[in-house]
Amino acid sequence: MSKKKIIIAIAPVAHMEKKVPDGLKNPVLPEDIASEVIACAEAGASLVHLHVRDERGMQVGDLRVFSHTIDLIRAKTDIVIQGSTGGLSTLTLEERSVSVDEPRVQMASLNMGSTNFGENVYINTWPDIRYWATKMTLARVVPELEIFDLSMIESVLSLTDEGFLRKPLHFNFSLGFKGALSAKADNLFMLKSALPRDAAWSLIHEGMTDFSLIATAIGCGASGVRVGYEDGFFLEPGLPATNVQLVKKAVALAREMGYEVATPQEARKMLDILK
Repeated sequence: MSKKKIIIAIAPVAHMEKKVPDGLKNPVLPEDIASEVIACAEAGASLVHLHVRDERGMQVGDLRVFSHTIDLIRAKTDIVIQGSTGGLSTLTLEERSVSVDEPRVQMASLNMGSTNFGENVYINTWPDIRYWATKMTLARVVPELEIFDLSMIESVLSLTDEGFLRKPLHFNFSLGFKGALSAKADNLFMLKSALPRDAAWSLIHEGMTDFSLIATAIGCGASGVRVGYEDGFFLEPGLPATNVQLVKKAVALAREMGYEVATPQEARKMLDILK
């Protein structure tokens, strides 16, 4: 009997406002990001989540640095490339989704509603979501449906009925952002119970300081989990780690729980990626 596969995703670059623990270096330059991603792929990651940034690490609407980073990654690994259409910024609707214009991007985050993020409001209106979803469909990019609270699952279902989203649907529970749902097992169970039958889902734990919620998600049937500096720096409280060490911990945890990690080729099949 074959073991269930788990997609281990890596988000290697911390947002610029985050404080990086002493002894760690946030990869910002294309060469540093690519080196981290390649090492993480060798450790078992099958998907990488990247924002479009400049060489200072700031989010921009210019693909040059982003595409160069992908050049370097693709020279060594076939890891699935996921572009971001999110992140608090002053970018326009079009600029936020510029990653979808890069032909090697295979999947993209699609935020399914607005929410408070700390002292700010993360705005994702339905007209904006329709725009981004249509752009992804035309580019044959699979949307990862970012869920920050329970109502956003209903939004997915409504936009699917409208024809802007297509099955199979790939949900991603994004827990731990200040102002949105906290990173608690009860919230994970609530979201999972509200999903359509047989829907695939994965987990982001913002502010992650240990692997307890990652383990809970794997045990509850997640198809994927994400680690990396964008989400957290720690293996356990007080023990900072490199991106590679975080991936290795996720891989070991999945295997200890009786699962196997998906290769990039297997991840493409699980995520219905056609390019």
